[in-house]
Amino acid sequence: MTTKTARTIYSSLLVGLVIGLFTFFTAGSAAAQSTETALYKQIKGLPQVVSVEALKFKEPFTEKYLVRMKQWIDPNDTTVGSFTQRVFLSHYDLNAPMVITTEGYGGDYALRVSYIEELAKMFNTNQMLVEHRYFGESTPSPLNWNYLTAANAAADHHRVTTTFKQIYKGKWIATGISKGGQTALIYRVLYPNDVDITVSYVAPLCFGVEDGRHEPFICCSLANAESREKVKAFQLEVLKRRNKLFPLFKNYCSEKQYTFNLPLQEIYDYCVLESSFSFWQWGWDVKTIPTAKASDTDHFNYLMRVCDPDYFALEGIGNHQAFYVQAAKELGYYGYETEPFAKYLKIKTAKNYLQKIFLPDNTSFTFDNTLAKQCESYLNTEDPHMIFVYGGNDPWSAAAVQFSGKKNMYRAVAPGGSHTARIASLPEDIKTEVTGRITEWLK
Repeated sequence: MTTKTARTIYSSLLVGLVIGLFTFFTAGSAAAQSTETALYKQIKGLPQVVSVEALKFKEPFTEKYLVRMKQWIDPNDTTVGSFTQRVFLSHYDLNAPMVITTEGYGGDYALRVSYIEELAKMFNTNQMLVEHRYFGESTPSPLNWNYLTAANAAADHHRVTTTFKQIYKGKWIATGISKGGQTALIYRVLYPNDVDITVSYVAPLCFGVEDGRHEPFICCSLANAESREKVKAFQLEVLKRRNKLFPLFKNYCSEKQYTFNLPLQEIYDYCVLESSFSFWQWGWDVKTIPTAKASDTDHFNYLMRVCDPDYFALEGIGNHQAFYVQAAKELGYYGYETEPFAKYLKIKTAKNYLQKIFLPDNTSFTFDNTLAKQCESYLNTEDPHMIFVYGGNDPWSAAAVQFSGKKNMYRAVAPGGSHTARIASLPEDIKTEVTGRITEWLK
């Protein structure tokens, strides 16, 4: 070991020690926090609360808990049984508003000491995250897909909200991102009086398993023609180079130990088709796309960065199986435009790919757009305090909510933005409008 290396390691250890000490003294911990606080006792005494566990937290919060609540598998028939749902509560002040995140997936990230939602940070609120039914530790056993519905999830949120309103009596804001944003919208539609404000981020409202609006949006609407053409040219290039790139693809999947429901050659096709959606969804820069003169390795590595095949692998699908079931049943999804690439594809059609790739074995669902239509009707006839945030280049914004002539409802778009669009990423004038509305509504 050289002196320079030793010095570097020693310095790193000192920095680590300082950071560790800082974290210890600025963040509360489950060990240091007394579980006998007044708030803990209040939560423990709430109906349907199964357990309360103190968690590490960081300012501005003063207490944080993992609360497990009893929920009915079928809210309309309690004889079906119950399951335990995780609720993560970060306490700021009893007199402050509450932000409830209607998470569309699992909630493990809420365990992070530094976890704080954008709205909680902006408006000095308490925050609560509800893990979605059938995800993470909030999964009923045995698993019966019949009870995984958006209406049942909304009933979960209704029960959580009405329960905790016994403690938090101020204004309530429901929020969520992507599928969580869908969930927040549906929750507001089905229980319009539960919360005072809804802020939904990058949430689509789809009317079919393959909605049909995303493909033309990618093809002809987002960004500019030159940028769209560069993405399409890359897709064509990796298809034309299939003979050279597929061996790399095969080795990559083998090393990762991925398994699929379709032959690997077809999975290669789907990776290429998905790459344009993924590219725009996550805000890649067209300047990073390899030129036609770039090497096979460069093209392959870029494809893997933009669309790793784990998206289609059984190993990757596992944690999100419930999402695909919901998409097939009532939340909807997107399709793929194959015509420009047909000459180079191994698949004959991409239709019904959700069923072929993502759904559990021996399951099939008939899509029901009743709920989507109900949401559409609500948005057209009502005018609650609701804000929708979208990224201008995010393909999901092709299925953005539509309304006009509203006093309270507001749709904010980050020009050129992706699926990561938030209030903080909006242009200053739009950000001012959004924050001003929420500030007024919280009075």
